[in-house]
Amino acid sequence: MKKNTISIVVPCYNEARTLQAFVAEILAVQAQLPKVFLELILVNDGSADETLGVMRALASEHPNRISYLSFSRNFGKEAAMLAGFEHAAGEWVAVMDADLQDPPEMLLEMHQLITTTEYDVVATRRVSREGEPKVRSLFATMYYKLNNLISDVKIEEGARDYRIMTRPVIEAILSLPERNRFSKGLFSWVGFEVKYLEYPNIERQAGETSWSFTKLFDYAIEGLISFSDVPLTLASYVGLLTFVMAFVYGVYIVIRTLIFGAATPGWPSLAVLVVGMGGLQLLCLGIVGKYIGKIFIENKQRPMYILKEVHLHEEDDKA
Repeated sequence: MKKNTISIVVPCYNEARTLQAFVAEILAVQAQLPKVFLELILVNDGSADETLGVMRALASEHPNRISYLSFSRNFGKEAAMLAGFEHAAGEWVAVMDADLQDPPEMLLEMHQLITTTEYDVVATRRVSREGEPKVRSLFATMYYKLNNLISDVKIEEGARDYRIMTRPVIEAILSLPERNRFSKGLFSWVGFEVKYLEYPNIERQAGETSWSFTKLFDYAIEGLISFSDVPLTLASYVGLLTFVMAFVYGVYIVIRTLIFGAATPGWPSLAVLVVGMGGLQLLCLGIVGKYIGKIFIENKQRPMYILKEVHLHEEDDKA
């Protein structure tokens, strides 16, 4: 472990246009933290632009400060964070995005809090979503409320991955062997004392986000089923309720037929029942299938990522 060092893990996907500005901001923060060394671990997550070339140039320009890891393909942000954590050796480890939506200057207060208080983690959360599509904001709010309703692992609304953690917290996170990783949930699951700092939403400085609505929706579903089996229980209850309703309706049809005789009319209601039941069964099978799929992925034991290129910064003469 490197004393008085903050290892900053930075997952990067198509961030060639923002990396130079990001590093400049980190250097500005370094000037205000003379007793602490900030090292950067840039993780190229299979970018399709010149991100890797920019990383190489930055590592050459700052050989004592910047390391980079480059994946063989795009494995996702979760894999990028894990790779960074596994290569981080600082007394404290931070994770932040390169698009400057995570204000680097907040590192000053975050470091001050984690060194002068009993907090093991100083994290951040957005208190506004200005500049974000309203539909995305609505679904994000609904996700946090639903997660905290059905899961024992609570997640602060607006929580970001941007945080600084002590070495014991990082070791706890690395001790979790699962392949289906949802870091916001894992950060909460390991516990420890957490302090949240709030800030308003900041738009990207350049480039476009790689998180489409579909990707965010899939990510939210992964988060919901990673830390709760309530969807399975709910599917069972819905199935039981539907069966009872179908049984009651069947008894009603038999009695009506015995009293009034068989009637040709009624096929619309029958069609609605068949279609409704079929849709409900598919929904429940889909929920079960998601859990089975996660078991399938875990059992294959494939690595979370494959490194194609690794450059670790020099240890001498930190500057």
